[in-house]
Amino acid sequence: MEPHCLRLVIFVLAIVSVRLLQNPVVASTEECDFPAIFNFGDSNSDTGGLSAAFGQAGPPHGESYFHAPAGRYCDGRLVVDFIAESLGLPYLNAYLDAVGSKFTHGANFATAERIFQELLPKPEYFSRALYTFDIGQNDLTAGYFLNMSTDEVRAYVPDVLAQFKDIIKYIYGQGGRSFWIHNTGPVGCLPYVLDRLKITAAQVDKAGCAAPFNEVAQYFNRRLKEAVVQLRKDLPLAAITYVDVYSAKYSLISRANKHGFKESLRACCGHGGKYNYNMHVGCGGKIKVHGKEVLVGKACEDPSAWINWDGVHYTQAANKWVFDQIVGGSFSDPPIPLKLACHRH
Repeated sequence: MEPHCLRLVIFVLAIVSVRLLQNPVVASTEECDFPAIFNFGDSNSDTGGLSAAFGQAGPPHGESYFHAPAGRYCDGRLVVDFIAESLGLPYLNAYLDAVGSKFTHGANFATAERIFQELLPKPEYFSRALYTFDIGQNDLTAGYFLNMSTDEVRAYVPDVLAQFKDIIKYIYGQGGRSFWIHNTGPVGCLPYVLDRLKITAAQVDKAGCAAPFNEVAQYFNRRLKEAVVQLRKDLPLAAITYVDVYSAKYSLISRANKHGFKESLRACCGHGGKYNYNMHVGCGGKIKVHGKEVLVGKACEDPSAWINWDGVHYTQAANKWVFDQIVGGSFSDPPIPLKLACHRH
């Protein structure tokens, strides 16, 4: 099986094929001056790729911040948006959404199927840019939804990570030096996984999550960290930060009330069932009643009190909480803040 999201990432990397300036990194406490962000990942960090390809994610997506759909499968901002904000950069445009978009401060390749090479940043920005990666969730769940066992999904993790290492090496070969890499979150805590995949009562952990799927996610993360360690040896000029997003997200879900949230496992925006998730009628979904369309995939009254937005993705409030935990470096290896991520340690 060729994992979907990394296959797409490999394809879009063609745009970084210009020769970039070499910019050695050294240990320092001076804040980095990132002129651009290039993000690669799945729909957790997609700022419009899927919407550009298949039509806008309709209301109520975007309602909490943009007050209208903004290409994100969320009520507002994503973690990558908060990363851009903290670095003083504008929100990223999805590369598929090329018409009317500017990419002078970076681009988002999450979920992109094809690219349009125009309005690119200055060539020297590529070498000084921050390259962010948020991968794993789609790679793992795609296998489960093809009726693969946890052992079968675990077996193809090395292939996924081999592709990932090739991508990092390619960017490095073109001059990229600063990499901020998120591991995958606790997929066994997502409503769409809990609703669609069978588990026994004995497989449910104290937080209400599906332990077998989280165990595979943790296996993925261990292997990802090993890959990062090897990449540091292979790429001596690279500053590669591994960010343990899994631990931050699991802490949030397992201690939701402590962190100011009231709902941890149910979707804010959805329809029916134990987890307010229905694969046939999603967030913003409508059904026909007596020949008329009726909106049933409604958002909850207060998304800021919910962790999950639509069964798959997190709410803006949860994304902000996760960002606040990871930005300072306490979940990172090496333990450096985002603003120092251009320096080797």
